[in-house]
Amino acid sequence: MTALFALATSLLWGLADFGGGLLTRRTPALTVVVVSQTIAAAVLGVIVVATGGWSEAGPQLWFAVAAGLVGPVAMLAFYKALALGPMGVVSPLGSLGVAVPVGVGLVLGERPGLMQFAGIAVAVAGVVLAGGPQLKGAPVQRQAVLLTLLAAFGFGAVMSLIAEASTTVTGLFLALFVQRVTNAVVGGSALYVSVRRGAPALPEGGFPWGSVPALAFIGLADVAANGTYSVAAQHGPVTVAAVLASLYPVVTALAARGFLSERLRGIQAAGAGLALLGTVLLATG
Repeated sequence: MTALFALATSLLWGLADFGGGLLTRRTPALTVVVVSQTIAAAVLGVIVVATGGWSEAGPQLWFAVAAGLVGPVAMLAFYKALALGPMGVVSPLGSLGVAVPVGVGLVLGERPGLMQFAGIAVAVAGVVLAGGPQLKGAPVQRQAVLLTLLAAFGFGAVMSLIAEASTTVTGLFLALFVQRVTNAVVGGSALYVSVRRGAPALPEGGFPWGSVPALAFIGLADVAANGTYSVAAQHGPVTVAAVLASLYPVVTALAARGFLSERLRGIQAAGAGLALLGTVLLATG
């Protein structure tokens, strides 16, 4: 069950990142974050009311609030790093956030077997290579590296926090709702400050109503990914769940190949193969 839900997480995150990358080419990143998270919060609110999730409220929801505070900061740092580039370095570095939940699992006493340790090493190497690391060319700005590492730490922290925010299905819906409301508030505040400083909140043509379905997909896919990861982490070793869930850059690269006809470089194809091999080792270990 752990492997299945963790792989579903990587699929959902990979598709959400792909969709978000497309939308931010036309719409400011902050607006994409705020609108998508607001839609997700509204849908989750209905689910929480329908399932009686309010009865699960308790101190553990502070983990969801913390995840909601960290998430937008990590996302915006990552977007800024991508703008500074080069993307061939930034993208694979961002996946190193897997070290946070893996470290948490080890501290809590998890000890994967030899086969699983091999799978973790192979899968992480595959993820880094699948991002197509730029091995030569323009130098990387120190600010881009620092922002990417900040984003990676934030992504990993969100994975760890949301896994601690609930122990039941209805409680998970409530935790994800709280996280998304916090995301929207933090993102909305940042957007307000950005607009006050003169940055545009909307593209030149006004609010992109035609992009609402895509924005909804991004927000809901991200929510679903957090949910499936939480289930994976609660039903198996966090070290395994975290690594399998962090295969999303491979999904994003394959989506770009399938929908945009972007050609995979040799190093990316090799990385995808290593990620698949690592997945098999983790699942059979």
